[in-house]
Amino acid sequence: MRPYIKEFFTHVDICVMCVLLVAGWMVILPHANEGTVWLALVIGMAGYALSEYMIHRFLFHMKPPKHPLLLAMLRRLHYDHHIYPNELHLLFLPVWYSLPVMAGPALIAYGVTRDTVLTISFVTGVISFLLYYEWTHFVAHRPIKPITPWGRWMKKVHLWHHYKSEHYWYGVTNPLFDVMLGTFRDEQQVEKSETARNLEGKADSRF
Repeated sequence: MRPYIKEFFTHVDICVMCVLLVAGWMVILPHANEGTVWLALVIGMAGYALSEYMIHRFLFHMKPPKHPLLLAMLRRLHYDHHIYPNELHLLFLPVWYSLPVMAGPALIAYGVTRDTVLTISFVTGVISFLLYYEWTHFVAHRPIKPITPWGRWMKKVHLWHHYKSEHYWYGVTNPLFDVMLGTFRDEQQVEKSETARNLEGKADSRF
């Protein structure tokens, strides 16, 4: 396990997020006796949990765009990950994507609260769940046996998404929104998709 922990925490995108996480906690801890700070943190975590599903399903699995720049972006963010599901650098969300995506909710949080500490607490919650997502996703694609039954089950479910059908099982950390929105199915009742490993749905010399 130790080599994989090192592999995870030395990846540049993870390093950046860990630095931001530590900075966030340094701001939060002096205000640890304020309930609103913890509420903002939990809201940030819940917000990322929802966006994990929504972005995966509706952005990363959208019909391939015709614009070459957008297509290149989606290839890096997700399409190529389905072609090469165990390629290390494709397992992580790049900071050039994650940071701008977090900026929008952060601005909204500040607009609502007008409070810097609460906004930082919210963003820290987002980053905390992002790193949990990144670790869960990393474990799913590396030769690691998760410690808990839950972790082993979620790894199995995520691999169904890659090797059985890309139309189901979008949740990486949990199946809540799959169950709520009808994209969690009994794996035995789902036909194997011919495009699970090729989201562009066409002949691809890279596949």
